[in-house]
Amino acid sequence: MILTFLSLSIWVYLVFAHGRFWASAPELPPATPTAFPDVDIIIPARDEAETIGPVVTSLLDQDYRGRFRVILVDDNSTDGTAERAGTAPHLTILAGRAKPEGWSGKLWALSQGIEASSAPVLLFTDADIVHDRRHLSALVARLQSPTGQPECDLVSEMVRLNCTSLPERALVPAFVYFFQMLYPFSRVNEPRSSVAAAAGGTVLIRREALERIGGIAAIRHALIDDVTLARAVKTSGRQAGRAIYLGHSGLATSVRPYPRWSDLWHMISRTAFTQLRHSALLLLLTLVGLALVWLVPPVAILLGQGWVRIAGIATFALAVMSYLPTLARYKCNPFWALALPLIACFYMAATLGSALNHWFGRGARWKNRAY
Repeated sequence: MILTFLSLSIWVYLVFAHGRFWASAPELPPATPTAFPDVDIIIPARDEAETIGPVVTSLLDQDYRGRFRVILVDDNSTDGTAERAGTAPHLTILAGRAKPEGWSGKLWALSQGIEASSAPVLLFTDADIVHDRRHLSALVARLQSPTGQPECDLVSEMVRLNCTSLPERALVPAFVYFFQMLYPFSRVNEPRSSVAAAAGGTVLIRREALERIGGIAAIRHALIDDVTLARAVKTSGRQAGRAIYLGHSGLATSVRPYPRWSDLWHMISRTAFTQLRHSALLLLLTLVGLALVWLVPPVAILLGQGWVRIAGIATFALAVMSYLPTLARYKCNPFWALALPLIACFYMAATLGSALNHWFGRGARWKNRAY
């Protein structure tokens, strides 16, 4: 009874007082900036031959009235990524230097692109994201000051992830949903809130803001680089009255497929224990908390009686309803919401697997690199 009503209390707070995380909003509309600063678009790429061609084409085709160019940093690829990118007047391809000790691979590649850049605004984007022609203009417009809102130092978007295979339909919307729960977008966008986050696939940032935090080298060790960058930029810009923005994108889509359950397992376990600062205590508290939030309600429904079962039904109903907007965004069957406890078990297992990898010395692996 105690656990069931505690779970219900948590869900009442989450749904009604946790920054409307469940709303799956905001989303940047197409917009025209009031000014058109020069923009350098930097793509770190390592073994991305399958996706890099359409990605670069979509960026070179941006409908942006200012000057922009694309800088592709080929991070020691072995699959011909640079050749697949092609050639174009506004495309610069850099051969990445060997990664120094203490840097993550992506941030080291970004740092080389920044060195070759001179524009006052930088767009960091991944090598698997295809952009609508209107996307760059929409991002720059949001960087500027909309009516009644402060100017932004950083604008980031959760791009639409691939969601076609069965594993993707089961787990990708949940990934976005859990991210929103961890970092409610409305709180990220509130200058007075300490909550800060970004989604690494699309990050538009002012050069002056990057320099203010000490450059990309200030976070060179970060595996969860997007959140680390957003936190540093928001903290440094608070006194200047600047904000950061995080929303969903209807103008950019990831084309990276996750056809197998193992693909998504590795995506989650790669950084889950890093998110917990490699703390066994935080891992224990996280697993207990997830069990309380996701597993207690169905157990109360199945095994409880009277008010316990009623509380379990109410709690599960709140959880299911909170997931529906995210499922609608990904055009998934709403009945997937009934599987949330099982989906949560997958994420709990992947988080535990991430910790075991760390404790047994396997660390995080990405693109044939171990950290």
